[in-house]
Amino acid sequence: MGMWASLDAVWEMSAEKRIFGAVLLFSWTVYLWETFLARRQRRIYKTTTHVPLELGQIMDSETFEKSRLYQLDKSTFSFWSGLYSEVEGTLILLFGGIPYLWRLSGRFCGYAGFGPEYEITQSLVFLLLATLFSALTGLPWSLYNTFVIEEKHGFNQQTLGFFMKDAIKKFIVTQCILLPVSALLLYIIKIGGDYFFIYAWLFTLVVSLVLVTIYADYIAPLFDKFTPLPEGKLKQEIEIMAKSIDFPLTKVYVVQGSKRSSHSNAYFYGFFKNKRIVLFDTLLEEYSVLNKDIQEESGMEPCNDGEGDSEEIKAKVKNKKQGCKNEEVLAVLGHELGHWKLGHTVKNIIISQMNSFLCFFLFAVLIGRKELFVAFGFYDSQPTLIGLLIIFQFIFSPYNERITCGNMIKKVYFA
Repeated sequence: MGMWASLDAVWEMSAEKRIFGAVLLFSWTVYLWETFLARRQRRIYKTTTHVPLELGQIMDSETFEKSRLYQLDKSTFSFWSGLYSEVEGTLILLFGGIPYLWRLSGRFCGYAGFGPEYEITQSLVFLLLATLFSALTGLPWSLYNTFVIEEKHGFNQQTLGFFMKDAIKKFIVTQCILLPVSALLLYIIKIGGDYFFIYAWLFTLVVSLVLVTIYADYIAPLFDKFTPLPEGKLKQEIEIMAKSIDFPLTKVYVVQGSKRSSHSNAYFYGFFKNKRIVLFDTLLEEYSVLNKDIQEESGMEPCNDGEGDSEEIKAKVKNKKQGCKNEEVLAVLGHELGHWKLGHTVKNIIISQMNSFLCFFLFAVLIGRKELFVAFGFYDSQPTLIGLLIIFQFIFSPYNERITCGNMIKKVYFA
């Protein structure tokens, strides 16, 4: 009888309370499950103290031990930062943080002479305050990760001043993109009529393609220097490898990542017949020196036009200490080009856009349900931005988690 009474009590709860409770329950269920998996992985980091036989030919014990200790520290950090994030999100929901921030943004708009009818303006103020809050609460964790964990293991290359200036610059650039795009999206939803979800989806598709196109040429250079890879054996081998798989390579750049971290990577970007490859200077030890020392001596500016460097600079590069072997660099780059050859980039774009269209369609179906807004503290109004937040972040959370798990499985088996 006790169990049935409890079930009856749950059923008699209002729809709003059931929605709110389900959101919190699912969030904590996912968090506890992921924490359980992370704890199992952490046990592996602790107990595996010798190089596995499979890696014995390619990794020495010192390198393995450094990697193991680094992963242990990262695991501890992830546990505490994840716990904080989950508790913070729960408290925001329980104490009505979202409706409070919406009312606060409305008061700011009122001071500037904008009434409740200026919903899009209030939405932009809400976004600004929300992202500012997120940046400030996440700052201590970011500082600890950079100046304690990364510093301890020899990866951090940043000064505190550079870190803060970079964080401020990132916040400003993000707002310059986020606020206009959000304003246009909300306007399209407002005037789109019954088929607004189609127009909203097409708008987000265009925005995503534009951002992918301009990121490396106009946004990334705001934070890092890009220089053309000088002529030499490595560049020739990259061009030969690209040609062997019909990759339409036009430029090869080196990005100055060594001012932030000693981690290495490589990537490509561009559409159709205009592909460009970017190598981190930390992947090429001699080019890291080039960025930090030779550019300062020569006064060379970051370059994105593809023109070559001076013969003096090329000569200095050749005389620098050799970093990674060309074969290792090509192996890293080959992994990235393999994604292109197998069509992963196009497939991911198609899948993500199909998913985006489905989400906008379901949003159109659910946006009129008042109980969704009441469940999160909006009793007298149903702002479009809040509807996007509630439906995309909370109501779709089981679906989003399923998609995320699917992507993780693909990475494990096909990356």
